[in-house]
Amino acid sequence: MAYGVAYQILRDHLVSGELKPGTEIGISIDQTLTQDATGTMAYLQFEATGVPRVRTKLSVSYVDHNTLQTGPENADDHLFLQSTARKFGLHFSRPGNGICHQVHLERFAAPGQTLVGSDSHTPTGGGLGMIAIGVGGLDVAVAMAGGPLYLTCPTVVGVELVGKLQGWASAKDIILELLRLLTVKGGVGNVYEYFGEGVKTLSVPERATITNMGAELGATTSIFPSDDVAREFLSAQGREDAWRKLVPEPGSNYDDGITIDLSKLEPLVAKPHSPDNVVPVRELAGLPVTQVCIGSCTNSSYNDMALTAAILRGKRVHPGVSLCISPGSSQVMRMAADSGVLLDLIASGARVLECACGPCIGMGQAPSTYAVSVRTFNRNFESRSGTQSAGIYLASPAVAAAAAIYGMFTDPSKLGAPPRIEVVSSYTIDDKMIEPPAPESEDVEIIRGPNIKPLPRRDALPDRIDGDVLLKVGDNITTDHIMPAGAKILPLRSNIPAISEHVFEKVDSGFASRALKKSGGFIVGGVNYGQGSSREHAALAPMYLGIKAVIAKSFARIHRTNLVNFAILPLRLVDQNDFDKIEQGDHLEIIDLLASLSPGRELVLRNTTKNESYSVAHDLSTRQVEVVRAGGMLNYTLKNS
Repeated sequence: MAYGVAYQILRDHLVSGELKPGTEIGISIDQTLTQDATGTMAYLQFEATGVPRVRTKLSVSYVDHNTLQTGPENADDHLFLQSTARKFGLHFSRPGNGICHQVHLERFAAPGQTLVGSDSHTPTGGGLGMIAIGVGGLDVAVAMAGGPLYLTCPTVVGVELVGKLQGWASAKDIILELLRLLTVKGGVGNVYEYFGEGVKTLSVPERATITNMGAELGATTSIFPSDDVAREFLSAQGREDAWRKLVPEPGSNYDDGITIDLSKLEPLVAKPHSPDNVVPVRELAGLPVTQVCIGSCTNSSYNDMALTAAILRGKRVHPGVSLCISPGSSQVMRMAADSGVLLDLIASGARVLECACGPCIGMGQAPSTYAVSVRTFNRNFESRSGTQSAGIYLASPAVAAAAAIYGMFTDPSKLGAPPRIEVVSSYTIDDKMIEPPAPESEDVEIIRGPNIKPLPRRDALPDRIDGDVLLKVGDNITTDHIMPAGAKILPLRSNIPAISEHVFEKVDSGFASRALKKSGGFIVGGVNYGQGSSREHAALAPMYLGIKAVIAKSFARIHRTNLVNFAILPLRLVDQNDFDKIEQGDHLEIIDLLASLSPGRELVLRNTTKNESYSVAHDLSTRQVEVVRAGGMLNYTLKNS
C-alpha cells in the first residue's frame, strides 16, 4: 500500500497495532522534549521508573516557560532540571537559550523521526517532516524509559495548497483560515498533511508556524514533506546530514481532503476568546489597540523578527500602545543584533524581552484592564494573558506591527508594498547554551529545592466509585480553565498539594476546597472538554483532589489521555441529552466497575439523587483499561517493567 508522509513515518515506527484509523497503535519514539513548566514532574516520573539513562536517540530538557523569578521556586526547579539532565543523559537548554519549539526546530528536528514533547505545540517539528506529538509529561517519561507511545491511529487529512501568498497574507493566515473552516474541535483524531504546489513556496519557519498552531484544531499533529526547502534550511543550520527526502509515495491518497488557494487569502485575525473566531482584519479596522506582543513559539523566527523590523524601520510605536518583542531563540537574538534588526526594533520604541515564552504563558506583560491586545501567539483563551477583562486577538507579525504603528487595527496594505525578506542561507551557530549530558561514569547529584514535593500516586481502581457532581461546565473547557497558567501558579508545578488549590479557580473559586471536603467526586462537562495545553497538571491535580471520573459529551485528545494516565475515568455520555438531566450537587455512582470495565462495553451511571440512570461509554482500549485498573500509567509501567 502506498502511503503519504505521515503514515510512512508511523509505519516505520510501528511496534503494535495496525495502521487502521480509530484503533490503538504503539510507535517507537526517537526524540523527546520537555519544558520547565512540565519537566519537573516528567523527570520525577522518569526517576520513579528506575531506568538509569534515557533510551531515546535524543532527549532535551528546555527552560523557557518559568523564567520569571519572583521567588526561589523557578530557580530551584531550573537547578533540578539541569542536574537531572546531566544524570539521566539529556541535553539541557539553559534559561535564555530560547523557546523549546524554536530551538528544537533549529538544532535537533530531523525529518522522518518521531518526537514527543510535554507541550501541546510540539507539532512545530512537523514543519521539518517529523511526526511530532504533544503529550503529557508521564507519556514523555515512559518514552524516555524506552516505552512506546500509544495513541489512536489517526485519520490523515490532506491539505492541498495551491497558488502563492499575495500581498500581506502570511503563513499565519493559512492556519487561521483552517481554524475558521474547521473550528478548535474539528481536528480531533486527525493528522493534517500538507501537499501541493503551494508547499514549495513556504519556508521552513513558515511551515512551522502552521504546524505549531495546528494544535489549536485539536489535531494529533500536522506535517509537511521533507523536500529541497527542508534540505536548504538544515544546510543553513549546518545540519544537512539530518536531511532525508520524504514525500508521498506514488499512488498514495488521503482519508479526507481540503484545498486552500493561497492566492485568495488575506490578513486574518482570531478574536477573543478562541483561535477559531476568525475574521479578516479589514472588519476590525479602526478598533483601538493598547498592547502588541510579537513572538511566541508560533512567530518568533528570525524571518518574523526581520519582517517586523522592516515594517517599523524609521517609524515610532503609537504613544497609546505598548509593544513587546520576544525573539524565539538566542540564535534569533544574535542574528537580529548582528544584522541591525534589533536596533530597528529598539529605535521604534519596542520593548525587547528575553528569549522565552513570556507573555504567551502569562509570565509577565499582562495587559491593562479591558485592554485590546494583539498577539502573534497561538491561544487567546480568557484570562490566559493574566488579565481576565482583556480581549486577546491573534494575528500575523505584519498585522501586529501595523496595529503598533497606528494604535488601531489597520489593514497592513496601508503600509504600502510588503518588504521582501530573504530566506536565510546561513544561520549563526553557537550551541554553548545547550549543555550535553554527563558521561555515564560521572556521579551526578540531583538538586531538589524545598518546593519539589513527592510524586502523588493513586491506588488501584475500586469496584465502586461514587460522589457528588462537584462542578458542571459547558463546551470547550480548556486546560487553562482547569489548571490556570501565569506567574502566580506556574512556579507550583512540582508541588501538587499547593497547585491543586488553584484547580478551576477562575471558574469556581470554591472548587478545590469543596473537592477536599467531599473526598472527591465527579466533574460534568460539555463538548471538547480539556482542549488546549498538554499540561498533565489539569489531570494530576484533580486526581490529588479525589476526582474519580469526568463525564462529558466529548474530550480533547491530550487531556483525555492524561485523565487515563492518572486513573480518572473519561466517560462519554451516550445520549447527550442526559447532560441536561445532571446537576451540580447530584450524587452519582458506578457499581461492579471491575467486571463491567471492558473494551466496547457501556457503563451504567446512577444518579441516586434523582433515581435515574444514564449510559456512558469509556472508549478505552484493552491496554487503557489495565492502566486505569492499576491506578494510572506509572503504576502500570512499574507493574509491567
